[in-house]
Amino acid sequence: MSQTSSSATPAATPLVRALDQNEAVKETVEQSANELLVINAVLKQELPNEVQEGEVAQALRKTDELETRIHESAEDLAQVNQVLAQEIDERADLERELARTKAELARTKSETAD
Repeated sequence: MSQTSSSATPAATPLVRALDQNEAVKETVEQSANELLVINAVLKQELPNEVQEGEVAQALRKTDELETRIHESAEDLAQVNQVLAQEIDERADLERELARTKAELARTKSETAD
């Protein structure tokens, strides 16, 4: 994946800002999932098996499910970020091509005017 960031361009485009924001959100989501994993592991280890019944067992299962959903969301964000980065690269290429075409057109106009 391309690592385009707003620090690489003087005036960040909306896509670059969106990518930067998504990257930050992805990091937060991944960190939250990891924290939940640790908390859940500690609870399962510290609570005696006889206590891990009923509502406590249900709460532990729910946190397992939540952890899985958070990890999936982080993966989804990573895919979105990849698409955004590709779009940014394509647009940058098109902008460079457009600038070259404009320069050639200006040169041609200048030559025909002489």
